[in-house]
Amino acid sequence: MTMPAAIEAVRAAFAGLTAGEFELPPRQAFSDSRSLVMAVHHKPTRSTAVKVISIEIERDPVITGTIVYSHPDGQFVTDAVPLTTLRTGAVVGVATDLLADEDASHLALFGAGAQAADQVRAVHAVRPLKKLVVFNRNARKAEALLDSLKDELPDTVMDVAAGAEEAVEGADVVCCATASTVPLFSCDALKERVHVNAIGSYRPVMRELPQALLESAEVVVVDQVEAALSEAGEIIRAVRSGVLRLESLVELGAALGNPPLREGRTVFKSVGVAVQDWAVARLLA
Repeated sequence: MTMPAAIEAVRAAFAGLTAGEFELPPRQAFSDSRSLVMAVHHKPTRSTAVKVISIEIERDPVITGTIVYSHPDGQFVTDAVPLTTLRTGAVVGVATDLLADEDASHLALFGAGAQAADQVRAVHAVRPLKKLVVFNRNARKAEALLDSLKDELPDTVMDVAAGAEEAVEGADVVCCATASTVPLFSCDALKERVHVNAIGSYRPVMRELPQALLESAEVVVVDQVEAALSEAGEIIRAVRSGVLRLESLVELGAALGNPPLREGRTVFKSVGVAVQDWAVARLLA
């Protein structure tokens, strides 16, 4: 399964979500969000995807779990880990294609964990990379990530940043894939025209983005407003403090149908919704 195929599948799924094709109940979280259950039903095909995962930040792998995909002709069960990294990368590819400049080629990546490689692959699929800079608390993990990607990105200049401000300097696109509870960088360190993706935080106490970025961004796109307001720490904090108006949040499916201008700083915040799992699982059916 290729990243471009996953991106197209996820793009179509979000358009379908906006068109009312899915029944999508809220995600169920247990044990302080260490166990998650996500389900979705696609009405036109009468197919259903259910994912159950366990998340332990200090464990390797951090995520374990399964996905069950069921349709009128049968069902299958598969490992949730590779599909989760793929679908999370794919939605970033969709958002980056929508919001980043067409000539964007410099990516700054925060985090070198299980999600990181597919974040890079997704951005590269829609905006071929000339430069990739990674910042991670453990520099050796960042170096290992770059080493694993060098054959896939032979024409890309790669580097490990010594600090957060150095990492985002000059970047056209920024991807955040961490478990941080504090903003990863200063808004002032960003270019005036930059697109930022954040997929790491999925609990109200977690934050990757500075409030100043959410306040000043030309557009803030989320996968689903309901999910963002219950799980995305930076969105919850910004809305409650009044720096981000609730009505200014744009859902990805709606943005695909009415693309915003690519101006100033743009943000995509994802906590992950089950239509993404359905979209990539369907490619295996």
